[in-house]
Amino acid sequence: MSEELSAFIRLLDKRYSCRGFLDRPVEREKIKLIIQTAQKVPSWCNSQPWQLAICSPEKTKLLADVLTKAAIDGMQSPDIIFPESYRGVYKERRSNCGWQLYEAVGVEKGDRLASQKQMMENFRFFGAPQVAVVTTPKELGAYGAVDCGAFVTAFTLAAQGLGVATIAQAAIAGLAPVVRECLCLSSDRNILCAISFGYENKDHPANQFRTDRAESSDVIDWY
Repeated sequence: MSEELSAFIRLLDKRYSCRGFLDRPVEREKIKLIIQTAQKVPSWCNSQPWQLAICSPEKTKLLADVLTKAAIDGMQSPDIIFPESYRGVYKERRSNCGWQLYEAVGVEKGDRLASQKQMMENFRFFGAPQVAVVTTPKELGAYGAVDCGAFVTAFTLAAQGLGVATIAQAAIAGLAPVVRECLCLSSDRNILCAISFGYENKDHPANQFRTDRAESSDVIDWY
């Protein structure tokens, strides 16, 4: 195995979805370096469709406040329709992740109040000091979204390489009108997700578990 691949695997192994952050902003120069690195991913016809709204700690708190209120009111109006359902192995993987989180933070099965409280943490960005909202041009459709997915992955890995923890969040996309109004985002762009980022709180219970991955044989069909 090459040194380059070994280093990449180590980086992948270290990255996880952080759900507990320190109250410590990330330096702007470090944020710029993360983005410059993530920019190197391939995109359809080199369109590079991603656009980021990087919120300061103050703006992050404001956005969290308005999103929390909207979430309590039950708004769901995503720019891109959420999955119709999760079935089979996809449902199993999703459920396993959820129960791992609940076990880590002490939510017992059947405790709807506690599970609702944990779910609402999405809208306060799990206490992250900063957040990046990712958008793509509407006219690029699925291809723009796919390209942005590659960028989000690269962002999280570049951040990990600099000691910055992240979590990519689709939950805020369900409140797209609220996000758009709060950040004055253009109506010709789809709001895809947020990347909450900061320095991890290693002692937070939500950071004490790791999800597993399917075997390569489970995801390959040889022809």
